[in-house]
Amino acid sequence: MTLYDLVGGESWFRDLVDRFYVGVEADPVLRPLYPDDDLSDARDHLAGFLVQYWGGPTTYSDQRGHPRLRMRHVAFRIGTAERDAWFAHMAAAVRGGGLAPEVETEVLAYFERAADHLVNQPYD
Repeated sequence: MTLYDLVGGESWFRDLVDRFYVGVEADPVLRPLYPDDDLSDARDHLAGFLVQYWGGPTTYSDQRGHPRLRMRHVAFRIGTAERDAWFAHMAAAVRGGGLAPEVETEVLAYFERAADHLVNQPYD
């Protein structure tokens, strides 16, 4: 069973992303990385990616191509401060998702690896 199936589908991921972006919107480190006043596209892209990654439909790749996460984020300065802020908001969002402890641990480990992977300014 995939996480997508376990949580009942797309709505859980949309709720996760909504919880995450509540933190991002007010974060002085992360908010400047998002050039648009409206974060709707960013929310849709993240939710679509997560749905696909965790076993749901491939709509993200069908519409946007291969995720290529490092390539898509290379234009943004991501150092340890950005990584730490991003992971803190995502961890809080995951913890608010009602997952079983062992599943929550797995999901948090994925997001920690993803946050580390996107650092492109390792010596800030």
